[in-house]
Amino acid sequence: MKIPFVDLQKQYQEIKPLIDERIAQVLTHGQFIGGPEIKQLETELSKFCGAKYSLACANGTDALQIALMSLDIKPGDEVITTPFTFFATGEVIALLGAKAVFVDIDPETYNINPDLIEEKITDKTKAIIPVSLYGLCPDLEKIQRIGSANNVHVIEDGAQSFGAITEKGNSSCSINDLSTTSFFPAKPLGCYGDGGAVFTNNEELANKVNSIRNHGQAQRYHHEYIGLNSRLDTIQAAILLEKIKLFPKEIELRNIIAKRYSESFSHKLKTQKIPSSAQCVFAQYTLEVSNRDSFLNNMKEAGIPVAVHYPICLQHQPIFKKLGYTNIHTPHAENASTKVVSIPVHPYLEENQQELIINKTLEFAKA
Repeated sequence: MKIPFVDLQKQYQEIKPLIDERIAQVLTHGQFIGGPEIKQLETELSKFCGAKYSLACANGTDALQIALMSLDIKPGDEVITTPFTFFATGEVIALLGAKAVFVDIDPETYNINPDLIEEKITDKTKAIIPVSLYGLCPDLEKIQRIGSANNVHVIEDGAQSFGAITEKGNSSCSINDLSTTSFFPAKPLGCYGDGGAVFTNNEELANKVNSIRNHGQAQRYHHEYIGLNSRLDTIQAAILLEKIKLFPKEIELRNIIAKRYSESFSHKLKTQKIPSSAQCVFAQYTLEVSNRDSFLNNMKEAGIPVAVHYPICLQHQPIFKKLGYTNIHTPHAENASTKVVSIPVHPYLEENQQELIINKTLEFAKA
């Protein structure tokens, strides 16, 4: 039995005529950059998450960089974030010459611990980037209150969490000063290439983001800022317009599978804690094993794809060590990085595939 970690082909077959027609429409009108589907998608994204402004761009990393640039982050500024995340979160901070200040995680949720943020704020702190890891939001409302009280902007890195809902009932990408997401194909809402978006409820920030994503132009050939060439192409927007219709059902299916996993692993394996009032979109379903290398090999031999998100905390990455990030200890993040592993949770897993994954996970995790 072959089990894909993410089954994009099966998803495509579910809506093939609709996707093919959307692509054909773009090929017919020929507006491959800046076509009407871009604005249509931005409208649908805002409707879905509740943010006033949605601005599509080329990818999730650009989205984060553009968000920081819109806040005029410069060399010497400090940006508080988690060390337990994909490299891009720290990378964009370093690209702007700013300093990443790492705050440890809550070992139950793997998200940044809000209770540890305020003590890290200095007169150089200009932003906080909480990451909604594995599709679960941290306490974004509390983090926003901390930011507002200290005159520090908050940018949600929602690359894995578009469609998630916080414990307080707010949608990911809707409540902080700025939020970002990724439409990389393997994300819960993904296109067939690279793509991303920036979200805000602030008109001034929205106008600035809009300018920065297009070479800093306020109008054609009038450049108010140094910007990027970061445009979502029209074909990707067309694909997302069809896939967002399917998205609520896929979130539901991911949660059904995740619930089955959690019930099967209860009291046997440590898994990410999902607060009862929150909705996770399960970009990954993550658990901990103490003998990870052996577990990975055994699962591979059984035909079950697994992945590690993430094996190295950011401060321990070679480049961050070269940049002077030494003697930075985040014990919960470092412990998690040695044990976490993710198993398939895509919405097209058959019941017999789920059963095999559960049985083999329990069998190998105990070995």
